[in-house]
Amino acid sequence: MISKKNGLSRIGYANREEKFLDIRLNTFYTCENMKQVFSKYGNLIILFTFLFGSGWIWISRNPDSVNDPVKITAPQKGFLAPDLSLPDTNGEIITLSELRGQIVILNIWASWCTPCRAEMPAMQRIFKEKESQGLIVLAVNATNQDDQVSAINFANEIGLTFPIVFDETGEISRKYQVRALPTSFFIDQAGVIQKVVIGGPMSEALLKIEIEKLLVKQKESKSP
Repeated sequence: MISKKNGLSRIGYANREEKFLDIRLNTFYTCENMKQVFSKYGNLIILFTFLFGSGWIWISRNPDSVNDPVKITAPQKGFLAPDLSLPDTNGEIITLSELRGQIVILNIWASWCTPCRAEMPAMQRIFKEKESQGLIVLAVNATNQDDQVSAINFANEIGLTFPIVFDETGEISRKYQVRALPTSFFIDQAGVIQKVVIGGPMSEALLKIEIEKLLVKQKESKSP
């Protein structure tokens, strides 16, 4: 005699078997249908997949880097220096991108910063020596951590003649990801950063070596 409990168990088992069979049959028919569709439209499916993939790659590309990778701006070696426009000691706006064609040392500093003060005389001597060859020293004062009066007094005290501009909001320090003062960027005539020096003071020998590299590169670019 089969107990009621055993009978119900067998009925439940039979139902599960039937559902499992239905799933297998549905899967089989689905696979067969897919085979028929692919055999009929396979070439069209492959063509559509190729066109869709190519279109996605085209849409997702960086338009700045298609023809010229150095059009991407970043405060790193090999990238175009982020642009800036800041007022100088006379209130006139100096824009970095307008200095293209010249070699630029972009130096971010503060008047209270001991290493900053220590390297300024060497930069002044290099600037005076190489200005006629197209060198510009652009001293960006981190005015959000300093003040204009102190910066100007220091510049006058040691006789700086290269342009000093004031970053009152700290925007340029953020844009150039400055983590220490001073930080210097050696920028070639095309506006591309060729070297980054974090901290200081830089020696006069280092300054001369890096500037000479850029001058040689500038001459080579002008030669036929």
